[in-house]
Amino acid sequence: MLHTLFLTVFIFVTLNCENLFDAKHDTLKQDLEYFEGGSRHWSAQRYWHKLNNIGREIISCGGEGEEWVVPDLVALVEVENDSVLHDLTRRSILRNAGYEYLMTDSPDPRGIDVALLYHPFSFTPDTAYSIRITPPEGYKATRDILYVRGDCFLDGDSTMRLHAFVVHSPSRSGGSKVSEQYRIHVASRLCQSIDSIYRGDAEAKILVMGDFNDYHTDKSLRLIGAHGMKNVSAGARGTNGAEGTYRHQGRWGSLDHILISTPLYGILSIDWCRVNDAPFLYEEEPTYGGIRPRRTYRGFKYDYGGYSDHFPLVFRFSIP
Repeated sequence: MLHTLFLTVFIFVTLNCENLFDAKHDTLKQDLEYFEGGSRHWSAQRYWHKLNNIGREIISCGGEGEEWVVPDLVALVEVENDSVLHDLTRRSILRNAGYEYLMTDSPDPRGIDVALLYHPFSFTPDTAYSIRITPPEGYKATRDILYVRGDCFLDGDSTMRLHAFVVHSPSRSGGSKVSEQYRIHVASRLCQSIDSIYRGDAEAKILVMGDFNDYHTDKSLRLIGAHGMKNVSAGARGTNGAEGTYRHQGRWGSLDHILISTPLYGILSIDWCRVNDAPFLYEEEPTYGGIRPRRTYRGFKYDYGGYSDHFPLVFRFSIP
């Protein structure tokens, strides 16, 4: 949060961390792939290197030079457990940023969860819980939705009540059409919660961030939009050539999104919403040309300098 004359500037970020696992085996989860001695040869050394890389990635979302600030809220997707978030916020390069966090404990078979980092000088939560998704028949369990309610601090003594959701919808594995109904199912459950908030407060300030595994034109995102939410990230681009947050076989797309309620949209001034494609986060695309995110693994090949297969999505706005 940055205070300027008569304005409070906020930066919200959403980032898919690409399998931020520790190197320990949870006997209740299918995480042996990221276990020391597992198929990816994951290790404590690689884990700590990954943590510091994710920390650098988050720090870079705060801008550059004298205008740099610590991002206020950061939605994280594909994080394994509480110990990983503790290490990230207390023991990695991010430790001096002062973040606190809240996260889910989902029934996802691999142990994947979502989390929200928040800076206490910007935001104070008073309510937080997981929203369990009952899978349709024939589908495996997926990630919970994280709900957090709290106050954002504005200039002077004023505050703004904010309702925040972090979402990681089911993947497109098996084909986007085959799996589409499950993502619509998750979006419908999210919309029930949004509608409930609106019933209590027609002017509610609501924020939804995460990886929806769908594009802004797909049915699940259009459904959320029909429930009083505006996708401020639709069409977001980077400053170094990224045309989305994710690139597959040469094609750009954004599976990551930031949506805000109509009442929130009505009171803020948007500086920008863009993809953070800072030079250290990308590599050249040898087959199709241009750039792509520098990920931790390409197939089973480990990249010591890799960060994630998704670029962060960064939303900067001000409130008078």
